[in-house]
Amino acid sequence: MTSVSAIQTDLHHHREQFPALANKLYFNYGGQGPLPKQAIDAMIQTETHIQQLGPFGNEVGRWIGSYNQTIKQAIATELNAPPETITLTENVTMGCNIPLWGIDWHPGDHLLLSDCEHQGVIAAAKEIGRRFHVEVTTCPLMATLNDGDPVAVVAQNLRPNTRLVILSHVLWNTGQVLPLDRIIEVCRDNHSLILVDAAQSVGLLPLNLTQLGADFYAFTGHKWWCGPAGVGGLYVKPEALEKLAPTFIGWRGVIKDSEGQPIDLFRDGRRYEVGTSAYSFYAGLVEAIALHQQWGTAEERYQQICRNSEYLWRKLSVLPQIKCLRNSPPESGLVSFQFVQHDSQISFKLVQFLETNKIFTRTIAKPDCVRATVHYFTVDSEMDELVEQIKKFSQYSSPI
Repeated sequence: MTSVSAIQTDLHHHREQFPALANKLYFNYGGQGPLPKQAIDAMIQTETHIQQLGPFGNEVGRWIGSYNQTIKQAIATELNAPPETITLTENVTMGCNIPLWGIDWHPGDHLLLSDCEHQGVIAAAKEIGRRFHVEVTTCPLMATLNDGDPVAVVAQNLRPNTRLVILSHVLWNTGQVLPLDRIIEVCRDNHSLILVDAAQSVGLLPLNLTQLGADFYAFTGHKWWCGPAGVGGLYVKPEALEKLAPTFIGWRGVIKDSEGQPIDLFRDGRRYEVGTSAYSFYAGLVEAIALHQQWGTAEERYQQICRNSEYLWRKLSVLPQIKCLRNSPPESGLVSFQFVQHDSQISFKLVQFLETNKIFTRTIAKPDCVRATVHYFTVDSEMDELVEQIKKFSQYSSPI
């Protein structure tokens, strides 16, 4: 068994691949991960190669088509899903919008959200409700962080006419990991489709989407995978493919005849892809994923993330001014905490104070808290310094 000290030594070497970590203490992986050097280099080299080949022509077109398969294979390997089930998108929000607008909604249908979803998804769901006369309701999952059964809560809020349930696998505000496999079973028994916002789970949790059985699983590469902003994806379960019509259609999604005219849609994830993308960014994500795999398996990375989050949680829990949202060590890399007594601005002031000391965290509005996210290559000294600076802030602030 590898000792903690040996892991920390290895992590210090691994961290050298991330230039952004050289001058700051970073706790915002849940917002955007820092790019590793080999990803930056790959993006530059790929764009150079494209420019040398074309940038537009038959040869570069064939190369881009081949590289689309390369990135899908890299993603599919991490998600344990067939490459043909992957649609390449720009981000999670785009991935969520594909099924949201692709379902054949009817007046009187019901759409169920949790009360912990991101504002982009909430806004899209509200517009679905307005435009198609669909009833949109929420179920109270935030209250199940420390007590309660999220599966039971979802089941209690399902209706016979619930067409779609939207949930995050890892709740972005509290860090709670939902028992998604059990929730999917409940939804399937109700004949309800399920769309998963995977912004905080892909790159954090070890995943097997084939076994999990979610109908739609939308993710991004720029958070826990530390890839470039602007590359994400959507997994669509094969059985759900025909239930989902594309809202936007472009040349990448259609089969063409000998004269180049569209005759049908592809029968795989390509049908939801539209047109030209930043292909050099694809190379950046491929290399970022490869770097993580060089350090360890998805399970090994997750275990180290949990070890780090528990370390930080325990350090914060002994501070008399601080209350962690979770009563037990987190099951994800998201560690959210509040001041025991606080005004409406104290979280914002703390985040500002920390950033002046080159420590990056973020505020969450609901619930009002500060969120620090740790990755597998976060080291103890970073977490120790974060706690020390919170102590220092507390000494001269009066959070009342």
